[in-house]
Formats: sequence, C-alpha cells, structure tokens
Amino acid sequence: MDFYYMPGSAPCRAVQMTAAAVGANLNLKFLNLMAGEQLKPEFVKINPQHVIPTLVDGDFPLWESRAICVYLVEKFGKEELFPKCPKARAVVNQRLYFDMGTLYQKFFEYYYPQLFAKAPADPEKFKAMETAMGFFNTFLEKSKYAAGDNLTVADISLVATVSTYDAAGFDLTKYPNVNKWFQLCKKTVPGYDINQAGVDEFKKLFD
Repeated sequence: MDFYYMPGSAPCRAVQMTAAAVGANLNLKFLNLMAGEQLKPEFVKINPQHVIPTLVDGDFPLWESRAICVYLVEKFGKEELFPKCPKARAVVNQRLYFDMGTLYQKFFEYYYPQLFAKAPADPEKFKAMETAMGFFNTFLEKSKYAAGDNLTVADISLVATVSTYDAAGFDLTKYPNVNKWFQLCKKTVPGYDINQAGVDEFKKLFD
C-alpha cells in the first residue's frame, strides 16, 4: 500500500501507528506540502482533494486519517481495536469524531495561523483549545483508555493529537487524566517510536 505523508503531521502519524498495530506494511511516499507537491497533477488524479495522509491500496485510494485507520483495522481483522459491539463501537467513533472536529481542530485553529501566516496569537482560540482538552479530561474520568478499558483505534488517533499539543508546549499537567493516559499510551501504543520521531520533526517549527 502506498502512503503519501509528511512525518510531522499528526494525522499521518496516527495512520503509521495504526499500521504498526495491525501489521500492515506501508510504502512511504514523502509529499512536501511546503513545496506544493500535493498540487502535482499525478497526485491530484489520485486524490482530487490533494490532502495528506492518503493511502492507495491497489486501485483503492482513501484519505482522511481516521477513515484510513478504521479501514486498516477492519482490513487486517484487529477487532480489539474497533469492537463489533454497536455501543462500544459508537463510543470509539465518537472519540474519533471528537478528535477530528474538536481536539485537533482547535489546535489547528490556534497554532497554524501563527506558524504559517505569522498571525498573532488569539487568546480566545487558546481558551477554546483548553476547553477541548478539558472535555477529553472528563471523558477519561472513568476509563483507562479513551473509549473504555482497552486500547482502541481512538487512542491511536488521539495520542497523535495530544503529543502534538505537548510538542507545542501546551501544559498537559493541568489535565491529570489526560496526562496519565498520555504516559500510558507512550508505553502501550504500537509504533509510538514512529510517532515520537514525527513529533520531534514537528517540534522544530517551534524552536
């Protein structure tokens, strides 16, 4: 499977960790967004939305990291990462959508204008980011992992996001449940070393 990615990207790192968890081999294809490589006709033909991560499995292209993660888990039959029970699966999906639409989105809205458009920091957007992390802290009050007491694909996606918050200097110690979960995930998420290498790459933007 061809995998178009950049190592510093949290969504890309989530897919790489999921691949490690299910034993999938990815043919890594670095795509330099800063150089506009995503706009090359050959890539736009694969993915008209021209975003990363993008997975190509034979003649099947797929993008949006959380969709790719679920696809890999189902393709390789790792039910423990995405349970079949409708209620348990619904909680995993809720956490994935929370990651995409709230936790990662608030990070993106606060930091990316500063990093790539040299915009001033917006304190209201920082508050929104704190609120989002507070929600996640609440989710973790009664469970060991994000969607229960077992590791799921939701944890893999969320730890890519939370490690990016950490790399940016966001103080996770204010959120004890999140911090405890984060330390656990560092030890138990397959392929976390891949994630850490990408985090180190992303952190250079803040140095």
